[in-house]
Amino acid sequence: MVFPQVTAFYAALLGLVFTGLSFWVVKARAHHKVAMGDGGQFSLILRIRSHANFAEYVPLGLILIAFNEMGGLDSWGIHALGAILVLARIAHPIGMAASEGSPLQKPFRGFGVLGTWGVILISSLLVLAGLL
Repeated sequence: MVFPQVTAFYAALLGLVFTGLSFWVVKARAHHKVAMGDGGQFSLILRIRSHANFAEYVPLGLILIAFNEMGGLDSWGIHALGAILVLARIAHPIGMAASEGSPLQKPFRGFGVLGTWGVILISSLLVLAGLL
């Protein structure tokens, strides 16, 4: 079995992004003096959901990318999938935090969602194609 070195690189980058999101949530918790839950604070809710959304989607995306790397997908394909996932996961909280009607809101949030879904969909199809 080959160690998925390229995927590991993107996993490390995403680990840094996740840590940044964690601090972003903690900062809002301290500001609003909310230790548990969201305290009904909309800005905290957005941060919590951005963090949770990352935790919900990124592990599956990385697992599928790693399967493709171990299955022999060219390194440029792994880099493309990994880079899109990293950029999408950075864009998503920017769009979530943008004020209503901001020119950043829809494009960043949209790219975050569609980029993440695209990586998962394409990676899934490539894994299945490699198994058939």
